Amino acid sequence: MQVPIGISVTIKLCCIDYGFECDFTSEGDIEQVIEEFGKHTNEEHGIEYTKEVLMQVILRKTR
Repeated sequence: MQVPIGISVTIKLCCIDYGFECDFTSEGDIEQVIEEFGKHTNEEHGIEYTKEVLMQVILRKTR
């Protein structure tokens, strides 16, 4: 996702939105959310999402 220089984009991903009975939420810039959400789903739910998959999730959510 290309963001013009000087513009900040805040993204929010919540486990509950993706079928998990979990109240985890990650909110922040794209890279931060991808890192946090990916780490959480891997460690807590045993599902390893690639950065590319999480970027697709974010892109679909922002359309």
